[in-house]
Amino acid sequence: MRTLEQITIYRLRVPLAQPYRLAFGAVEHYDTMVVEIMNRDGACGLGEATILTGYTNETIEESWRAARQLAPELPNDDEREARGKLTEFAENYPFTATAFGTALEMLNGSRLLSVSHKTRVPLVGLLNAAEEDAMRAEFEQLLAAGYGTIKVKVGFDATQDARVISSVQKLANGRARIRIDANQGYSAEQGMAFVRALDPRDIELFEQPCAAGDWESHLAVAKVSPVPLMLDESIYGIADIEKAAALNTAAYIKVKLMKFVTLEALVEAIQRIRALGMRPVLGNGVACDLGCWMEGCIAAEYIDNAGEMNGFLKARAPLFSRRLEVHDGALWLEPGFPPRLDVANVKRYLVDTVTCMPRTATRAAS
Repeated sequence: MRTLEQITIYRLRVPLAQPYRLAFGAVEHYDTMVVEIMNRDGACGLGEATILTGYTNETIEESWRAARQLAPELPNDDEREARGKLTEFAENYPFTATAFGTALEMLNGSRLLSVSHKTRVPLVGLLNAAEEDAMRAEFEQLLAAGYGTIKVKVGFDATQDARVISSVQKLANGRARIRIDANQGYSAEQGMAFVRALDPRDIELFEQPCAAGDWESHLAVAKVSPVPLMLDESIYGIADIEKAAALNTAAYIKVKLMKFVTLEALVEAIQRIRALGMRPVLGNGVACDLGCWMEGCIAAEYIDNAGEMNGFLKARAPLFSRRLEVHDGALWLEPGFPPRLDVANVKRYLVDTVTCMPRTATRAAS
């Protein structure tokens, strides 16, 4: 690790183009922190943490306070000590730790953030409309835009949700795969009622029906479900992945970079999922272009299904000075892409910012 010179943290409030409906409430803006680390050679590394309370136990106020305390405690030239400090910090603030961890990886030239040629990473298309006519129009727009996998949010009312999925299946009619996501919205009884009402036709998977820590409820739903289950909010590390495999609660596991602190740890998790006989899905639907670009780079090499790193498409404007390329239902990655912040947009969304010097590393006497 080359000697660090300066750490800047930006706290941002990023408005969305339209509200994003989730079982625990509509999201109208992202609470985002961006970490920018520079070394003495002038190189820069960036990392993102977008805090969605309800999905994570972190809150933006607590995370902002913790990030301000962490930044000046990072050693300026001891990578091993820095990793240890971030691992300890991640026990309480995994999303926030990831902003620092990935910024250091970018600064150190991680090979995981590069592609050798222009690469297509397919994305899921989000069906956000609730009314039938609007749903039909939006579905056709998504198909025309090249999306082959369509995601539908449920977790509101099991009976009505089942009717919505039936309507979506009629629209799909073999033209697209359907992913269903309840975002922890059901009890075990509601989840079982919902899956029993499902026709499995065109449904790829059903994501996170019950509360994150309620493994028994997920198992109960999995036992009666005609479609494969996927866990998301339940998964924070390798131990959770291994528990899901041991209990046979899911065929798919979704991982997000913001839970794993580093790109390297994310790759290890993906490989462990496969080794345990499950399929990995990657991507954050609540993230800006910085986090989604990083996940796209990982997906290009390690994922074989539609990515969920589409959160940046919901934001009103990007954080990058150069927009990510999206067409034909995919994120397109280019060799040598320059991940630079758009100064004007950062200033427009800025809530607070702090700049500090990292501390001089403490070295043991030889």
